Amino acid sequence: MTEMERTIWKSLVELDGAVKAMATADPKPNLLPLLARLDELTAQLPKDTPPDLVHYLHRKSYEKARLWLEGRDAEHTRGQCAH
Repeated sequence: MTEMERTIWKSLVELDGAVKAMATADPKPNLLPLLARLDELTAQLPKDTPPDLVHYLHRKSYEKARLWLEGRDAEHTRGQCAH
């Protein structure tokens, strides 16, 4: 995993935790800064980034991106675009 991929993975794990906490958290976590950070990181991806990862991040398929980075790509359900 590259340093950029590790940074994205950490942000995705943080987002996942925040989303899972929504049901019981008071006050609710603010997801906007996490989503903005992921948009910034996606915009900085180098040209040699694996196409599947780029696809997931551009489509905001964050769970698929996290699973891909964890080497668990086969665990996600296929989307309408066959990814």
